[in-house]
Amino acid sequence: MRLADLRFIDLLAAFRSAEPTPGGGSASALSGAVGASLLAMVAGLPKSRAQNTDDEKRLAAARVGCSSISNELAALMERDSDVYEDVLAAFRLPKGSDSEKRIRSDRIQEAMRIATEAPLHVMRVCVDGLRAGSEVAALGNPNASSDVQVGLELLIAGLRGAKLNVAINLTSIKDQGYVVAAKTEAEGLERDGERARTAAVALLPSNS
Repeated sequence: MRLADLRFIDLLAAFRSAEPTPGGGSASALSGAVGASLLAMVAGLPKSRAQNTDDEKRLAAARVGCSSISNELAALMERDSDVYEDVLAAFRLPKGSDSEKRIRSDRIQEAMRIATEAPLHVMRVCVDGLRAGSEVAALGNPNASSDVQVGLELLIAGLRGAKLNVAINLTSIKDQGYVVAAKTEAEGLERDGERARTAAVALLPSNS
């Protein structure tokens, strides 16, 4: 059964089990998914700050976007576990002969790159959620400002957690060109996410 289809209590049990998956990468995606869901909730509340039809359309679009982001992060929660299982499978390959060692090494490198792309994707989607948060902060129901802030913090937590997974995976990748490119992208996404959160918080009623 997919992680996203588990009862919540069973999902928590899966995280605290002695199995290596689901792990921090899936937890990061889950954090972002909950954060985006909170933003979608606030965007759908009545008594918003929308002043005209255009504002209403912007808020409705933000709700749809945040819902889509939440669903994508839920899928990435599963994806992160799947790709890590592939890494473990690569490490279990035989290494008795030189040929087997080469095949095993190539498979490990391929699996590690795929495993790095998963948290990078989580980071990208979390940034999308944080950017959508500006619309919700500006136009959502002012009584739900704390919900918006919690949503933003959960998205930032997902972003940072995913970055940690990118960093640890890169230590096992030999292709330095890829390592530099992935590290640069991760650092840029973190900066983008922080800026988006700051911008969204500044638009909340208590700060505007």
